[in-house]
Amino acid sequence: MKDLNKESVSDEAVQTVWNKAFINVFVMNVFLMLGLFMTNALVPTYAEHVGATAAIVGVVTSMFAVTALAVRPIVGPSTSYFRNNRLLAAAIVVTIAAFVCYGFSESVSMIIVGRLLHGIGMGFFAPVSMALVSDTLPSRKLASGIGIFSLGQAIATAIGPAVGLELVQQFGYRGTFFIGALIMGFVLVLSLRLKSDPPEKKNGFKIRLVDIVARELTIPATMMFFLASAYSCINAFILIYGGAAGVKEIGLFFTAYAVCLFISRPISGRLSDKYGVDKILIPGMIMFALSFLLLSYSRAIPMFLISGAVSAFGYGICQPALQTLCIQMVSKERRGVAGNTIFIGVDTGYLIAPSVAGLIVTYIQSQGGSEIAGYAVMFQFMTIPILIALMLFLWKRKNILSKIKDRN
Repeated sequence: MKDLNKESVSDEAVQTVWNKAFINVFVMNVFLMLGLFMTNALVPTYAEHVGATAAIVGVVTSMFAVTALAVRPIVGPSTSYFRNNRLLAAAIVVTIAAFVCYGFSESVSMIIVGRLLHGIGMGFFAPVSMALVSDTLPSRKLASGIGIFSLGQAIATAIGPAVGLELVQQFGYRGTFFIGALIMGFVLVLSLRLKSDPPEKKNGFKIRLVDIVARELTIPATMMFFLASAYSCINAFILIYGGAAGVKEIGLFFTAYAVCLFISRPISGRLSDKYGVDKILIPGMIMFALSFLLLSYSRAIPMFLISGAVSAFGYGICQPALQTLCIQMVSKERRGVAGNTIFIGVDTGYLIAPSVAGLIVTYIQSQGGSEIAGYAVMFQFMTIPILIALMLFLWKRKNILSKIKDRN
């Protein structure tokens, strides 16, 4: 197999998104995201199954972000010192260990250990894979390519939760998690086939702020924090909320979300390449906020499906758009640091928001509200961080566009 970077370093060599190097990374992303979304859906219900309250479920869910955020100081420097393909393989090995830990869990504390391991693996995988895939794309199709790459998440969102729930019915929670470990083993085999050039290692391995965070990306990363905060509460509580409402087919929420992602992301990517990423962010954030209002009033499957569809045209547009902005605002050699920076925003949101949301639900119930009312109020509260992200973008929009123009 040819060197991954040599296949993709120039637009003259690569004129299409669907080149061999891109396909290799895309397939890996699909399977790894499948495992992630399967566990994201099952861990909250499993925690509740072993006796956790809504507040504890939120804490268990957010533990994933503790270690994902903790490894950020070494992720950026590692991409400048080690081969990205080796970092990718190591991250997948840790992820396999997380699934094995889930499989042996019989208490909340053991589930938390699994979440912490899972966070380490994904803490490395997300920015490293983003750097690898951006190197496979021609610059004139960067937004389209990243949008298509993120469809791996859409595929996983569509089938991951449903597959996980079905496997639980057939094999129980423990058996399902061990099956997840086997899936991750397949991803490891794929990762071992990847090749990448060794970095220059000019100054040795050093943990420096400049290699951890791209300060010019502070605004997009902060926006990502607020948007991810809201989205994390869907992953953490939608199955429990649907169950409280008596909706047995609540897993179809993720299917509706994913199906609409297949429509929204390619279209939004092409529009971004043609008119600019900033043109789609504003309507995307408005749609995302609207999806939470719809979700708070959902009591039957049709309304849940509509909420999922609207969310896909909201967060499903905003996430790749912000990732594209970050890539456009830095030099090629700092794309790993750019990915690290924006995922710091994501991880922080996933760390804080589920715990806060769980406390809101618990408080509403302690005041005499029903379980459904607690979750409905919580989802309404989650429109606040989205609106903050929107106002922040409107405030700093010209500054962001200026940085992209200077870079290009």
